Amino acid sequence: MKKKYLGPKPPKRGAILETRRQLKMAKSAHAYVRGNTIQFYEWLQTESAALLPKGPSIWICGDCHVGNLGPVGNSDGEIELAIRDLDQTVIGNPAHDLVRLGLSLATAARGSDLPGVTTARMIEQMTEGYQEALAPRRKQKVKKGKIPDPVQTVLKQALRRRWKNLANERIEGVSPQIPLGERFWALSKEERLRIKELFATEAARKLVTCLQDREDDAPIEVVDAAYWMKGCSSLGRLRYAVLVRVGKTKGTEEKFCLIDIKEGVAAAAPRARGSKVFKDHAARVVEGAMNLSPFLGERMLPAKLLGRSVVMRELLPQDLKLEMESLTVDEAVAAARHLAFVVGRAHARQMDAKTRKKWREVLNRSRLKTLDAPSWLWKSVVELVARHEAAYLEHCRQYALQTK
Repeated sequence: MKKKYLGPKPPKRGAILETRRQLKMAKSAHAYVRGNTIQFYEWLQTESAALLPKGPSIWICGDCHVGNLGPVGNSDGEIELAIRDLDQTVIGNPAHDLVRLGLSLATAARGSDLPGVTTARMIEQMTEGYQEALAPRRKQKVKKGKIPDPVQTVLKQALRRRWKNLANERIEGVSPQIPLGERFWALSKEERLRIKELFATEAARKLVTCLQDREDDAPIEVVDAAYWMKGCSSLGRLRYAVLVRVGKTKGTEEKFCLIDIKEGVAAAAPRARGSKVFKDHAARVVEGAMNLSPFLGERMLPAKLLGRSVVMRELLPQDLKLEMESLTVDEAVAAARHLAFVVGRAHARQMDAKTRKKWREVLNRSRLKTLDAPSWLWKSVVELVARHEAAYLEHCRQYALQTK
């Protein structure tokens, strides 16, 4: 009988994770854009980026690409489309999120083999959707019925999902356990011990019991845990999946939940001058989430594990990644508008009416005669697409040489 693969020992994980990251980025130009965050920040240091307006200093996503948007559930069972990954969140310039989103949408359009004129229309609609989110509520036109098909599909899927769907994807067996193999790797004794100590804290218990259908004083117990090989740009950091039993006292029903533990590291995204400096990167991520995606932020907790800052977050069945592949022209244009509205809403909730109005006025300036969008946004996206396309091809060449 073939011995089951349990994953590498902790000292050997780094090389395997880096190889996997390089492979993921080689799969498509859009995957490369999502995984190569640093190149975008390097571009922000060039003369071209000097064209960008200085927006109000607010919490921004910092890595605002399509894959970091999707359905997010809250502790009361509600769902909304929101920013779902805040690793790079900082108090910064909202224009950076707009350009990053524009780059991601343009690359997705190219991946769907859509004509260049569609990309231009997407940037126009992206501008409209974002500005609509900044408008007074009575003037907002984005309604549930106008949600584009790719987004509507994933939202309907999220609404139908229950714990059993998440369990089928992540755990196995009658006695629940995390399946070790390609994605989940065995822990060292030290890792297992420290994780159990972390979940013995009152803060961790409160996080686990915060959902509406759980007793506030319910006991919790770690049933299983594993190292989780997940993500792309974050591969190489500490990442654990923890299966937790909730309840099991007289008169209460035994329930389970999955907790994602992810290392918080220094943000590469530039922060606004004079803004708060966070020594604890996990605390920065959670505070950013509370401002940008409250549904997500309310079920996150900064903590310490193995001497490092980590973010604890319960995985809900409704948390899904938005995929933008094989789009039609109409789907791409509609999706660009709606996703920009989602980002604009996250920004707008941090601004008062005066600030929103002023920022809208800035966005209405320097429009191109042939394009109903800010010239700086269009020029930035075009330059970044060209830069990333060239870098992607070079990445593939290097990857091919290394894997011969």
